[in-house]
Amino acid sequence: MTFEPEQLDQSTQDLAAKLKELRKSAGLSGDRLAARCNISQSKVSRIENAKVRPSLVDIEQILKALDASPEVVAEVAGLARIANTEWRNLRELHRKGLGTRQAELKALESSCTHMRYFLLSMVTGLLATPEYVQASLANSPVDTSKAVAGKLERQAILYDQSKRFTFLLTEQAVRWPVVSTLALAEQMDRLASLTHLPHIRIGVIPVGTPTRTTPLNTFTVYDSSLATVETMTGSLVLRDGRDVKSYLDDFTHYEECALFGDRVRAKLADWAAICRS
Repeated sequence: MTFEPEQLDQSTQDLAAKLKELRKSAGLSGDRLAARCNISQSKVSRIENAKVRPSLVDIEQILKALDASPEVVAEVAGLARIANTEWRNLRELHRKGLGTRQAELKALESSCTHMRYFLLSMVTGLLATPEYVQASLANSPVDTSKAVAGKLERQAILYDQSKRFTFLLTEQAVRWPVVSTLALAEQMDRLASLTHLPHIRIGVIPVGTPTRTTPLNTFTVYDSSLATVETMTGSLVLRDGRDVKSYLDDFTHYEECALFGDRVRAKLADWAAICRS
């Protein structure tokens, strides 16, 4: 499915209008539809007025209650997929403030149990040294002081043993010269030290490792309910189960290609030694 980012702003309203139209065409009141779906009438109203984004289960129940045709099911499924996709424009994030973005990420991380990070070209802020965090934001056109503080504050969640973290980094992400060579060696040392925490897995995919698919973007999967995909101009937030599963499947494959434990610590030590030499 292809769409323009501008479609995403209208998608929830389009889905709501379509569901309302289908209910009226079926000759059902909101009360009767709610009873058939075993949900509250107020929830039906909020869905039809675009006050709440319906889950895929909600949509499935509504379409079944309306005895929708396969053609209608396919049409609504397409609308639902777009409605469950959110575009975060980088310019808008700058306008709101990068510190605000860090607060949003902190809240998201606190609500999840297992977070999976695929890092294509850089080390994520959760794993970064203070010098690396500052350097990664050095070319931002806006003030980054709150963002730097927010990134470092978020790192506290790494020590919450009720959470599980899996980080997959390409060799390029580990070795890209975001900072000076000595500072990069310190960053590698930090990665190696974090591999000893029992609830954190850090894997590296060395250059030359064959993979089934070619990774194109950095992405994160939160539990199995949400995925974010980073691009040059912003990020996509995906909530449709099919999209999230696609990224989970890719993550699982890359995980099988990565080095972990003693093997990744040996690689990091070798690369750090090269930096220090």
